[in-house]
Amino acid sequence: MPYIPHDGLETAAMLAAVGVERLDQLFDEIPPNLQVQDMALPEGLSEMALRRELEGRALSNAPLRCFAGGGAYAHHIPAIVWEIAGRGEFYSAYTPYQPEASQGTLQVVYEYQSFITRLTGLEVSNASLYDGASGLAEACLMALRIQGGQGDDKSILVPENLLPSWRRVLDSILGLQQIRLVTVPYDRVAGTLVLPAEAGGAAALIIPQSNALGLLESVDALTDWAHGHGLLAIAVVNPLALALLKAPGDWGTQGADIAVGEGQPLGIPLTGGGPYFGFLACRKAYVRQLPGRLVAKTVDGQGRTGFCLTLQAREQHIRRGKATSNICTNQGLMVTAATIHMATLGGRGLQQTAILCHERAILLRELLAVVPGVRLPYGGSFFHEFVLRLPQSAAVVRDALLGHGLLAGLPLTDWGMGEAGDLLVCTTELLEEADLLAYRDALTAVLETL
Repeated sequence: MPYIPHDGLETAAMLAAVGVERLDQLFDEIPPNLQVQDMALPEGLSEMALRRELEGRALSNAPLRCFAGGGAYAHHIPAIVWEIAGRGEFYSAYTPYQPEASQGTLQVVYEYQSFITRLTGLEVSNASLYDGASGLAEACLMALRIQGGQGDDKSILVPENLLPSWRRVLDSILGLQQIRLVTVPYDRVAGTLVLPAEAGGAAALIIPQSNALGLLESVDALTDWAHGHGLLAIAVVNPLALALLKAPGDWGTQGADIAVGEGQPLGIPLTGGGPYFGFLACRKAYVRQLPGRLVAKTVDGQGRTGFCLTLQAREQHIRRGKATSNICTNQGLMVTAATIHMATLGGRGLQQTAILCHERAILLRELLAVVPGVRLPYGGSFFHEFVLRLPQSAAVVRDALLGHGLLAGLPLTDWGMGEAGDLLVCTTELLEEADLLAYRDALTAVLETL
């Protein structure tokens, strides 16, 4: 993005408009220990001298081996992905309202939808949502429309072991629409959901796979329970894990009705908290309730293959009261990158990546299980995240491991879950066996000194 300077008066006016006095107040959510306090640069440097100065400062940044997950994952992104996505034809493209001028973008989005339907085992995919959490809120609204939830009692069954950040988004979006979120508890020993005693007139049951503790749920039993009580089953899934796990469309006797998730593991870098994109797929019978945008393949008057937007139930095209959603523009760049990523790796490449993530999680879990004082509170199956129970505060241990060049995981107490020593640990294909051994040795040393 070009640098556009502002003078002092313009800056003061903008700060007053947003209600703050200083520029640094805009970044107060960043912990003080992560903020650079001495970024004073010499005056009057040339571009070449300034670059040299900044490159020198960058060398002081110690690289961290990342074992943190919890909804955002560090994966390898082939160089070709953003080399192509960064081309002007894709990078600056916005909404393909004119199919005659947007065939390239429309074809990419169509291919993306095809990939998502293959991963989820469902018949229809939209052209993305802003992120997984808001996508789940859209899936819940979709379920209420399908079920005719127009009465006073509009409710969704929400697992207690859903990612807490996602639950907060549901509270924000659905709570303002008088939709009740009924919590389904999880077994504190097993870490997985307990089947509810009754449905209570809800429209749908949300089924996370994996849950916030990294554990795999009994998705077949949960899906069949939902359908047996007249509920829709909404699957919340990691797209990379679907290269290894059963597709939502095959869950239970009839399969899940809607699948939603965060697409960040598919070629999207972890850059300052984003960007993200949400994917959503469903059964063909529900396509007219699908939020966002849908690209279709067709032929023109001369019989040539073409692509176009279809079933455009958006606010720009129909009355607002009949619109399903206006959340859909992330396909402009994020979905383009994800499509290139999936096409580059292919089905086998995605599967091999998922296998590496899983195998390294198993190995790390075995290595850490024998560290004195460490326990494994949950014995169930997992994909690439698991919980350690440490003899000391997980937050204290995590901070100590930063000194060893390790971002060791996420303390569950930050989410209001688990015990003080519970640390959620994640592995991906970026971590080699040497990294896992380094984690074991560093954790052993830290626990001996605390």
